[in-house]
Amino acid sequence: MPTLERQDDVFVLDLGDNENRFHPDWIASVDAHLDEVEKAEGARALVTTATGKFYSNGLDLDWLFAHADRAHDYAASVHALLARTLTLPVITVAALQGHTFAAGAMFSLAHDFRVMREDRGYWCLPEADIHIPFTPGMSALIQARLTPQTAHEAMTTARRYGGRDALAAGIVDRAVPEGAVRETALEIAGALTSKASATLGTIKTRMYGPAVEALRDKDIPLSFGG
Repeated sequence: MPTLERQDDVFVLDLGDNENRFHPDWIASVDAHLDEVEKAEGARALVTTATGKFYSNGLDLDWLFAHADRAHDYAASVHALLARTLTLPVITVAALQGHTFAAGAMFSLAHDFRVMREDRGYWCLPEADIHIPFTPGMSALIQARLTPQTAHEAMTTARRYGGRDALAAGIVDRAVPEGAVRETALEIAGALTSKASATLGTIKTRMYGPAVEALRDKDIPLSFGG
């Protein structure tokens, strides 16, 4: 399960040491840790990362297909986490030390900045291959955070971007050696801890107003397969 620690004024949220899929318990744990970050006072920022091969492999499809009657509530909880991350009143940096797929990739886009390992690991939106359409909220988030050309390619071709390709496409802000991923993310976050404020949260909410509204819309069309 996710864990939270603080290094000076930077909170570090480790998403876990497996595929870090969006199981309901995992989402609840991340939300609880974000509560702690938000309630803290003074200068602060947030880095998210993980331990092992994956940053996050996205939705917990095994759980979802086993609990189809709860699909809408589940989707709403995923949307709420994406919207919350997008509008957090602190600077957020995703340190992508491993594979970052599907909803995990969308979660990374909800951060202010992204640092990715340059030599191994992929960032990918595989929905076109696994036949799960993006919800309107997910589409709005992706298109708000990527250029039209990159969003179109990523969403329609399910391309797997390595670190250098992700940097060239503007998906990530830095591509660095494995050992420098977390350190670089901490440096970026540490330089911006003074920005933490309700004002920052308002700026983000207004900047990404249409995406936030779409993610918070409770009418979520869902379809799987085909």
